[in-house]
Amino acid sequence: MPELKEDERLDYLLAEELRIIQSPTVFSFSLDAVLLARFASVPKTRGSIIDLCSGNGVIPLLMSAKTSAPITGVEIQERLCDMAVRSVQYNKLNDQIKIVNGDLKNAPELLGMEKHTLITCNPPYFLTPSDGELNMNEYVAIARHEIKCTLEDCIRSSSRLLKQGGKAAFVHRPGRLLDILTLMRKYRVEPKRLRFVYPKSGKEANTVLVEGIKDGAPDLKILMPLYVYDEKGEYTEEVRTLLYGDESPFLRR
Repeated sequence: MPELKEDERLDYLLAEELRIIQSPTVFSFSLDAVLLARFASVPKTRGSIIDLCSGNGVIPLLMSAKTSAPITGVEIQERLCDMAVRSVQYNKLNDQIKIVNGDLKNAPELLGMEKHTLITCNPPYFLTPSDGELNMNEYVAIARHEIKCTLEDCIRSSSRLLKQGGKAAFVHRPGRLLDILTLMRKYRVEPKRLRFVYPKSGKEANTVLVEGIKDGAPDLKILMPLYVYDEKGEYTEEVRTLLYGDESPFLRR
C-alpha cells in the first residue's frame, strides 16, 4: 500500500487496472478527465506527452496504458502534485511518468519549447468570480476557476510546447467553444477534431472535446455525439466501455 495522508483513499482506474490516490477534501477527477484521455491522439511509442493542469495525475495514468512514450504532468498545487507522485510510484510507472510541481505558464522554458508530440489539458472551466462567490475550499476553487491560469494561458503554453505537426487536446464547457477555437488559431493550433458530450438524449451538450494540430491545415471534423446516460439513467454502452473496457470505435484515430 502507498503512504496515505489525512483523508486520502486509494481508488481504482478500472479499465487500466491501476490505482490512484484521491481525497474528498481535494478536487477529485471527473468523467471529463477520462473522456479527454480517451479522445486525445496518443502516440503509441514515439514522441513525448505533456499534461497541463494535471491535478492528481489521472490523465497521465490513463494515457500510460495506451503508450510507451514519456509523459510529464504539470500541476501548480503542491498537495495534488504530491498525490500524483505517490500514485505514479505505487503503479510502478516512475520510468514513464514524471510529475512537475510548477506553473504551466513556465512549462515551455522548463520542459522545452516546440519539441513535444501531444499536449493535453483539462483547464479550469470558469472565470474568476468575486471573493464572496469563490468556493471556500482553495483546492476546489483553483481547479474550477481561472485563479492561477486562464484559458489563454493554457492554449498559449500548449502551442509553445508543441513541435510543428504536434497535437493539443482540450476538454471544456460548450459555452467557451468560440473562445477555445479563436485562441487555438491565434496560437497556431488549428482545430481538427471536435466532439460534443451530452448528459443524455434530449439535453443540451455540457462538455466539448477539441483537438488541434500545430500549424495544421484548416479542416475541422465534427465527430458523433457522445451521450453519458441512457433513458434509464444508466451509463450508455460507450461510456461504460470508456470507463471499464476497450475504447469506443468513435474515439479511434
